[in-house]
Amino acid sequence: MTRRRRIAIVTALLFLPVALFVAAYGMGLRINLTPSYPLGIWRIEMLSRAISIGDRIFICPPLTHEFRRARERGYLRRGICPGWLSPLIKTVVALPGQSIEIGASVVIDGVDLPRSAVQPHDGSGRPITPYAGGAVPPGFLFLHSPFKGSYDSRYFGPIPAAGVLGLATPVLTFVP
Repeated sequence: MTRRRRIAIVTALLFLPVALFVAAYGMGLRINLTPSYPLGIWRIEMLSRAISIGDRIFICPPLTHEFRRARERGYLRRGICPGWLSPLIKTVVALPGQSIEIGASVVIDGVDLPRSAVQPHDGSGRPITPYAGGAVPPGFLFLHSPFKGSYDSRYFGPIPAAGVLGLATPVLTFVP
């Protein structure tokens, strides 16, 4: 085998993973490495209807002080959203106009949200302040994940629905 051919083969092998990553990214595939939902490969599916309670979505967090701090604390990774934040995978549990109360857990319009215990500290023992509660404003969503330790609207409150990228559909996932 000639030197030129060996270089071509090595170059192709080095660029193959990059090409596969770009192709998968273009098809809406994302890898979830956070504890908020099962680990693995997820797909962003375009949403061609109004967002509903129970929808599991990919959403870009707004670039606020709260989310910058969350990035510094390691709750969020780097990603494609403004400020290079990673999109969140969360379930929509309240829509504009619904009332949110935060105590030991989340109460929406007088009904307890299952698996929504509010933790006083994060996984590193640092204090974490819950959202104060109130009505979900127009154009905002209240989001939740039932996985313990999830960073969701219990702590950051409602976030703009304009950040929704689409539905989050598992492709190849597992719960560790």
